[in-house]
Amino acid sequence: MLSLFLLLNILTIGELYATPVQIPLQLEHNSQTSRNLRGRFLHITDMHPDPFYTPHASIKKACHRKQKQKGAGYYGTPYAECDSPFALTNFTLDYLEKNWASEIDFVIWTGDNARHDNDPKIPRTLEEILDLNNAVAMKMKSHFLDKGIPVIPSLAHNIMAAGPNAITNGLARIWEPFIPQEDIEIFKHRAHFSVEVVPHKVAVISLNTIYFYDSNEGKNHSLRRGIRVKVAIAVLGCSYSVPEDPGNLQLDWLETRLKHYKDRGIYVGFNFMRYKPREMLTRDMFTQVWLSGHVPPSPGNYFPECYVRYVDLALRYQGTILGHLYGHMNIDHFFFLERIDLQIITELKARRWEDEELYETLMNEFSALPSSLEDANLDDYAVVNVAPAVVPHPYIPAFRVYAYNVTAEEAPDKVRAERDRNHRHERGDYADKTTECSRAPWRDTWKCHLNETRESEPESPSRSNRRWTGLGYAQYYASNLAKTNGEEEPVYELEYMTFAREGVREEGLIPGRHLPREIGQYTPYGMRDLTIGSWVLLGQRLGLGRECGLRRAFRDYMYVRG
Repeated sequence: MLSLFLLLNILTIGELYATPVQIPLQLEHNSQTSRNLRGRFLHITDMHPDPFYTPHASIKKACHRKQKQKGAGYYGTPYAECDSPFALTNFTLDYLEKNWASEIDFVIWTGDNARHDNDPKIPRTLEEILDLNNAVAMKMKSHFLDKGIPVIPSLAHNIMAAGPNAITNGLARIWEPFIPQEDIEIFKHRAHFSVEVVPHKVAVISLNTIYFYDSNEGKNHSLRRGIRVKVAIAVLGCSYSVPEDPGNLQLDWLETRLKHYKDRGIYVGFNFMRYKPREMLTRDMFTQVWLSGHVPPSPGNYFPECYVRYVDLALRYQGTILGHLYGHMNIDHFFFLERIDLQIITELKARRWEDEELYETLMNEFSALPSSLEDANLDDYAVVNVAPAVVPHPYIPAFRVYAYNVTAEEAPDKVRAERDRNHRHERGDYADKTTECSRAPWRDTWKCHLNETRESEPESPSRSNRRWTGLGYAQYYASNLAKTNGEEEPVYELEYMTFAREGVREEGLIPGRHLPREIGQYTPYGMRDLTIGSWVLLGQRLGLGRECGLRRAFRDYMYVRG
């Protein structure tokens, strides 16, 4: 097979399939304690290596075949519908190993690891998908995991029915070094798992978002009484009336896992009671969680019932979840999950967030936020961060390095959010749930059956800058790829940072060797941290549109203009 032949440029076949199984992430044995944590992690997504990519080929032919019109660069073709040549994916991973492996604690890797199926003359096969995933996985293993750096991958696929199936079984074998042994069988059924990247302190949960993705409808043709009809064969969209739907089963598992991480510290707190007053007990005793996956949770991406359940868990476990990290969109942006998403609203237009329209959608959403942070009830929000892709399809290759708080000190200026505030972020008329839930179409939906109470936790790391809180990120992009048409070796340079200018160097948030001499122009957001309050404040600033250049900078970063 041609793809397998080309994969020899990455690793030999023996290396791909003869790798010994490891028990991953034994950080206790590596003596990786909170005192020698770097306080940084890498988020990389959507590499899309293409074994058929041909330099100087026609862009109109997916960069696979040559015609009179050329244009495919050696290291990739920005702003075109072509995937990544191995030259780009290999260079990027080798660059990250050389320049960043010694500076980070773990890697969140949110797919996609195979080419798009966009060339009818070369249909993508399951064998090729697994081959490509295997090749990238072995790179990630040798570059990071073998150095004691946990790697947490996420599944990305087009159409996938309930497991076990060829995809889940194949990836379970390929990703076995990354998945804790106790989660292997769970992965074969639903392709999700969790990893404690800092034992007993910080975990990353990898979700299989394909079971939530509304493009995973899996239509198939069959004959009924001589009439050709379409029959759904994949998933049922987390329907309340079908508890065994794979999306529902995954969200059941997620709820159980989040509860486990949240409740883990209760007994530790009890043991301390005789020595410390109750008010001295801290959330550091609990395990904090980053949620990760491929397709981000939005009304335009998820089945409505899956989206409602996800939002409910995001808000109920706001004090346990540090953040939500996703890929898929190839567009750099953030957005909010809100309490209003759980309400029954009589008139609400669903909008799909795509390309240039996404910017307008986000500005409309941000402009509807409360006018000040004091007017916002922060209990009602969660923040989703979507990273840009490595594949130059259609923009510029990029990756992110996050900084997070690994000290025991708390920030003096806490984000305040009293539970008894009545301010609400409402974009429509609420219907009477008692009335609406007694009749169709709402009676058998999750909105009418989510009655768990939520606890306000303003002192948690997602709301107050303390240990494990996300502090910010620096984004790097291949600044020369568009200018050289992909003929020169990529140069990854700083694109922007979320941090305030003061303290980036002094506090070592980003190593000095990865920063330009003057950093003022790279800090347009000036965020003090990545708490929910800080994101709401940035959303308000963007929504008001009063700061010269802020919206323009945000839009340029969205589409990695190079």
